[in-house]
Amino acid sequence: MDHELTEKEKLTIKKYSDIIDAQRPVSLKHPAMDKMKRAAQFSPFAALTGYEDTVESARDQFVKDLELFGEHMENIDD
Repeated sequence: MDHELTEKEKLTIKKYSDIIDAQRPVSLKHPAMDKMKRAAQFSPFAALTGYEDTVESARDQFVKDLELFGEHMENIDD
Protein backbone atom coordinates (compact mmCIF):
# COMPACT_ATOMS: atom_id res chain seq x y z
CA MET A 1 0.00 0.00 0.00
CA ASP A 2 2.18 2.81 -1.28
CA HIS A 3 1.17 6.37 -0.71
CA GLU A 4 2.83 9.72 -1.12
CA LEU A 5 4.27 11.02 2.13
CA THR A 6 2.60 13.99 3.77
CA GLU A 7 4.66 17.04 4.67
CA LYS A 8 4.47 16.02 8.33
CA GLU A 9 5.82 12.55 7.52
CA LYS A 10 8.62 14.04 5.43
CA LEU A 11 9.61 16.39 8.26
CA THR A 12 9.58 13.51 10.74
CA ILE A 13 11.83 11.40 8.53
CA LYS A 14 14.20 14.34 8.08
CA LYS A 15 14.20 15.06 11.82
CA TYR A 16 15.13 11.48 12.73
CA SER A 17 17.18 10.57 9.65
CA ASP A 18 20.33 10.12 11.74
CA ILE A 19 18.76 7.33 13.81
CA ILE A 20 15.90 5.98 11.68
CA ASP A 21 17.94 3.08 10.26
CA ALA A 22 20.28 2.62 13.24
CA GLN A 23 20.70 -0.85 14.72
CA ARG A 24 19.16 -1.52 18.09
CA PRO A 25 21.77 -1.20 20.84
CA VAL A 26 22.77 -4.44 22.56
CA SER A 27 23.89 -4.29 26.18
CA LEU A 28 27.02 -6.14 27.21
CA LYS A 29 26.04 -5.85 30.89
CA HIS A 30 22.45 -7.06 30.75
CA PRO A 31 21.30 -10.15 28.87
CA ALA A 32 18.27 -9.81 26.61
CA MET A 33 14.97 -10.46 28.36
CA ASP A 34 13.09 -13.50 27.09
CA LYS A 35 10.03 -12.79 24.96
CA MET A 36 7.45 -13.91 27.54
CA LYS A 37 8.83 -11.64 30.27
CA ARG A 38 9.09 -8.75 27.83
CA ALA A 39 5.53 -9.28 26.62
CA ALA A 40 4.28 -9.31 30.22
CA GLN A 41 5.54 -5.75 30.65
CA PHE A 42 3.16 -4.58 27.94
CA SER A 43 0.14 -6.70 28.79
CA PRO A 44 -3.01 -4.90 29.94
CA PHE A 45 -3.65 -4.53 33.63
CA ALA A 46 -6.47 -3.23 35.80
CA ALA A 47 -5.30 0.27 36.62
CA LEU A 48 -8.50 1.04 38.47
CA THR A 49 -9.37 -1.61 41.04
CA GLY A 50 -13.10 -2.29 41.02
CA TYR A 51 -13.75 -0.35 37.81
CA GLU A 52 -15.05 -3.38 35.91
CA ASP A 53 -17.40 -4.26 38.78
CA THR A 54 -18.73 -0.69 38.88
CA VAL A 55 -19.37 -0.65 35.14
CA GLU A 56 -21.11 -4.02 35.29
CA SER A 57 -23.28 -2.88 38.21
CA ALA A 58 -24.26 0.32 36.39
CA ARG A 59 -25.11 -1.69 33.27
CA ASP A 60 -27.26 -4.11 35.27
CA GLN A 61 -29.14 -1.21 36.89
CA PHE A 62 -29.68 0.42 33.50
CA VAL A 63 -31.16 -2.81 32.10
CA LYS A 64 -33.51 -3.09 35.10
CA ASP A 65 -34.59 0.54 34.71
CA LEU A 66 -35.15 0.01 30.99
CA GLU A 67 -37.32 -3.04 31.66
CA LEU A 68 -39.35 -1.13 34.26
CA PHE A 69 -39.79 1.75 31.83
CA GLY A 70 -41.02 -0.68 29.16
CA GLU A 71 -43.55 -2.16 31.58
CA HIS A 72 -44.66 1.32 32.60
CA MET A 73 -45.15 2.32 28.94
CA GLU A 74 -47.22 -0.83 28.32
CA ASN A 75 -49.51 0.11 31.24
CA ILE A 76 -49.94 3.63 29.85
CA ASP A 77 -50.84 2.27 26.41
CA ASP A 78 -53.58 0.02 27.88
